Amino acid sequence: MTSCPGCHLPATKRNGRDRRGRQKYACRACRRSFTAATASAFSGYRWPAEVILTAVRWYLAYPLSSRQVLEVLAERGIDVSPRTVLTWGQVFGPLLAAELRRNGRRPGRRWYVDEVFRFRRGQTRYPYRAIDEDGVVVDVLLREHRDTASAEAFLRQAIARTGVVPTEVVTDRHRPYLKAVATTCPGAHHVRTGLHRAAGPTPQPVERSHVPTRDRLRNSRGVKRTTTGQRFREGSEAVREVRRGGAPGAGHLVPGQAPPARVRAAVAALHALGHNLHRRS
Repeated sequence: MTSCPGCHLPATKRNGRDRRGRQKYACRACRRSFTAATASAFSGYRWPAEVILTAVRWYLAYPLSSRQVLEVLAERGIDVSPRTVLTWGQVFGPLLAAELRRNGRRPGRRWYVDEVFRFRRGQTRYPYRAIDEDGVVVDVLLREHRDTASAEAFLRQAIARTGVVPTEVVTDRHRPYLKAVATTCPGAHHVRTGLHRAAGPTPQPVERSHVPTRDRLRNSRGVKRTTTGQRFREGSEAVREVRRGGAPGAGHLVPGQAPPARVRAAVAALHALGHNLHRRS
């Protein structure tokens, strides 16, 4: 029996059908009527989940503005506003990221951590980012300051979200990482290294991983606010990971596979992931 999305107790009886013919249920505990689709994150939206997920994927994966996504949707008979496209990206991007963290590939225990500068209209933002030894993105965090508190906040968030404590952390020689690594993961081996070392580990892998996000944001001229920028980055990284084959059921999309087949597999995996999204309680 379907559980109540309000009190999360099993429904005790059926209560007819709604206008779309879906079975309705009634919860005796909180006296709430609902259907199996009530808890879905897409409940209450005009357009079906397939349309929303497609628009979100285009907006987060490709260097398209919200107006350009609008034009592509309009060619297919879907009339929305640029603000609607932005709202979809802000709402469903973090939800996809959270669902991927629950069901996707677990990151390794060797982390490459780095931060970069982002400028927009005189304001500076600092995106913190970590990847593992296989290139899987561990987590991202956008901060307004580049200091020890930001580095500690990022590492704590990454550990809490993934449930993985690194055994080795590779960073550049930015001094705040010394205290941040010692405080958040004291058992980890901290490697402070330069970008152009001739031998040994370097932060070059995480430096290269910033490039796709930088290219995606170039058309949008960066982000305006830290909160919305964080949501965008989480969604963008989730879509990128799905395209790399990190979603459940997608398998590893090997480079030798035909490009059309790889694209179709990534799209199918993202839509399967999206249909499991639920409203935040």
